[in-house]
Amino acid sequence: MAELAQVLRHVSPTADANTLVDASTGDDAAVYLLEEDRALVVTVDFFTPVVDDPYAFGQIAAANALSDLYAMGATPLFALNLLAYPRKHLEEGSLEEIIKGGAEKCREAGIPILGGHSVDDAEPKYGLVAIGEVDPAHMCTNDRALPGQSLVLTKPIGTGIIATAIKAGKAPALAIEAATASMAELNRAAGESMMEAGVRAATDVSGFGLLGHLRQMLRVSGVSARIESGAVPLLAGAWELAQTERFPGGTKRNLGDVEGEVDFSDHLPEARRLLLADAQTSGGLLMAVSPDVLPVLLSKLQDRVPAAVVIGQTEEGPPGRIQVV
Repeated sequence: MAELAQVLRHVSPTADANTLVDASTGDDAAVYLLEEDRALVVTVDFFTPVVDDPYAFGQIAAANALSDLYAMGATPLFALNLLAYPRKHLEEGSLEEIIKGGAEKCREAGIPILGGHSVDDAEPKYGLVAIGEVDPAHMCTNDRALPGQSLVLTKPIGTGIIATAIKAGKAPALAIEAATASMAELNRAAGESMMEAGVRAATDVSGFGLLGHLRQMLRVSGVSARIESGAVPLLAGAWELAQTERFPGGTKRNLGDVEGEVDFSDHLPEARRLLLADAQTSGGLLMAVSPDVLPVLLSKLQDRVPAAVVIGQTEEGPPGRIQVV
C-alpha cells in the first residue's frame, strides 16, 4: 500500500464540486453527484484467474467488482466487461465459460452487461466496470468510522492462501469448494442489510487484506481499533494451509506494510498474523457500526448473511493504529 500511495500522489484531488468521493481517501468507488438525491457510483476491477474452473472465475471476478458498489451502499445499474485473453486459444471454450460466469452473476445482481473491451494478451484477465447509484445522504464511505463502534465482517478470510495452494496443486477439495463459494457470493445481502440498518462507515476486504483495509478506514476516519484475532472467521482449510507457509507474495507484502501500525499480541502465531493480512479476492464487507444500530444490523444479517460476525471495536487513539489480541 505504501508503494501505491507513492504512485497515486500524482492523482490530485479534484476541484469539481460534484465529486463526492475521489481517490484521496482510498475508498472502494468514485462517487459523482447527479442531483440532490442521486449520485453515480463507479468502480473497475479485473485480475488473473484465482481458480481453475473458468466459469467460476467469471462469477468470482464479477462478484468482486460489484462488491465495491455494495460497500458504498449503492444499487448496481449496469456493467461493462473488461477482458484480456490469448487470441490463439479462443476456440478452446474457456473464454465462453468466463464470460458466461460473469454474465450470470450480473443477472443474479439484477443488472445487464451492456458491452466492454478486450485485448489480445498472453495471460487471461477478466473483470468489470460496474456502475451504480446511491442517495448521497445515505451512502457509506470508509472515512466515517467513530470511536466506540463495533467492527462487523461479513465473510471469512483466507482466499489468498487457498488460491495460491490451488495454483500449486496443493489445495484440498474442501478448501477449494469453500473459497470458490465465498468468492462467488455477492455482497448484495450484506450491502442491503447495511443500508436498511443505517450503517454509514464501511469498506470491502480485498487485495490489501483485512488489516490493510481496516487500517485505511481508521486512518481516514481518525480513529484506532482493537480486534480479536480469534473472532475473525477463516475459510475451511485456510488454517491448515497456513501451517505450510505457502502464503502469496501479496500477503507477505501486506503484513510488512502494516506491521509498523499493528500491535500484535506476543502469543499470536506468525501464521495467524499472515492470515489477517492475507490478500483477499471478493472478500466480505467490513462495517463500523454504532451501538444503537448493531442489534438491528445483526438481526437483519442473521438469516441473510450467517457468516457475519463482530471482530472488534473502534477506539480513540492514533489514526490507523490497530491492536490485535
